[in-house]
Amino acid sequence: MSDITGKTLLTCLLGSPVSHSLSPAMQNMAFSETGLDYRYLAFDVKKEEIEDAVRAIRLFHIRGANLTMPLKNAVLPYLDELSRVSKLSLSVNTIINDNGRLTGTTTDGKGFTGSLLFKGFDIRGKRALILGAGGAASSVIAEMAEEGAESIFVFQRKSATFEKAEALSERVNELTDCKCAVFDLSDGRLLSEKTSECDILINATNVGMGDDKHSLVKKEDIREDLFCADLIYSPEETTFLREARERGARVMNGKLMLLFQGAESFYLWTGKRMPVDIIRERLFED
Repeated sequence: MSDITGKTLLTCLLGSPVSHSLSPAMQNMAFSETGLDYRYLAFDVKKEEIEDAVRAIRLFHIRGANLTMPLKNAVLPYLDELSRVSKLSLSVNTIINDNGRLTGTTTDGKGFTGSLLFKGFDIRGKRALILGAGGAASSVIAEMAEEGAESIFVFQRKSATFEKAEALSERVNELTDCKCAVFDLSDGRLLSEKTSECDILINATNVGMGDDKHSLVKKEDIREDLFCADLIYSPEETTFLREARERGARVMNGKLMLLFQGAESFYLWTGKRMPVDIIRERLFED
């Protein structure tokens, strides 16, 4: 990597916690491989600090930022413009700074659909079932709808976020040709019924993360012709994915989504394509 100069452009990750993130290694490797005079750092920013953080992006002429939890929704009031998919999902994971004008978008959904295509699965015309409707999940829902999914069944716990999931579903139905509906995640019978109707089953909750060995899906409900995806990448194989693999289903964890959403952010900041094959081989290969 070249030396930092007075012209070096800064990009960053904002959120809390961020120390575990693979994004700095991924983006800095991409800048080095493409010979771009950029750097990427991670800053631990709490929800109540987001206004100051956005002010700093303008003040220090930071070219762009990624946002992770808990900032994807909290940042919305402080930006100048939102992309269509961010207006649909009400979620932002990428900020582009054009001479002080900040545009927010989300590349999470494109990262997910891009990883599906890499695995040979095209969402167009397909029926999807997704567990959870949080920040990344809302972006995935919005992007699948934009890219031509036939229908999306959203299963969300009856909590403070349930109404937000219903509002997202209404926007999807109003603004796209996709049919979207929200159901109570605690209704196991209905979950089994809808699983039998879908082509792809996605876990977008934190169930299965770290040492959590639970799965929200009954193993016997998983069919051999079902594509099963988990947005979690630590562990690389959750209980859900292991049981799906044992049932003969195609499976995918969240590592490729992280790579492809990062590649889209990289392009929005630099106008150049990330060398994804090199990054995948060095950082993401099993």
